[in-house]
Amino acid sequence: MADIVETAVNAGTFNTLVKAVEAADLVDILKSPGPYTLFAPLDEAFARMPEGALDKLLEDSSRLKKILTYHVLFGDVRSDNLLELDEAPTVEGSVVVIDSSHGYKVNQAVVITPDILAENGVIHAIDSVLMPAIMEY
Repeated sequence: MADIVETAVNAGTFNTLVKAVEAADLVDILKSPGPYTLFAPLDEAFARMPEGALDKLLEDSSRLKKILTYHVLFGDVRSDNLLELDEAPTVEGSVVVIDSSHGYKVNQAVVITPDILAENGVIHAIDSVLMPAIMEY
């Protein structure tokens, strides 16, 4: 089985995320044993960001790293675990809000495809880019 990065590459729908993970120098972390849970924005989610915002982030690796680690939880948190949670601490240090009342939401992002299994954790595909409370695009 592939690790989180390889699984994201193989899916073909996380190309922008993979590019951002590489730019933020997070590949080694997401290839490590973990386990980790990645709320992975689909390519369409990055495409909906304000014009120029992604390019700006790709040039600011420390800011990009903070945003991307906000998408990662320690541990293997699958959809059945999400049902039991109201919030979860991220690798970045902040907390994301989990809402499983109508499907699954992380903050305002809808989980499109849950439980994409990887050797070192799980990926949940989401429809938007999560932002820590003190940051914006």
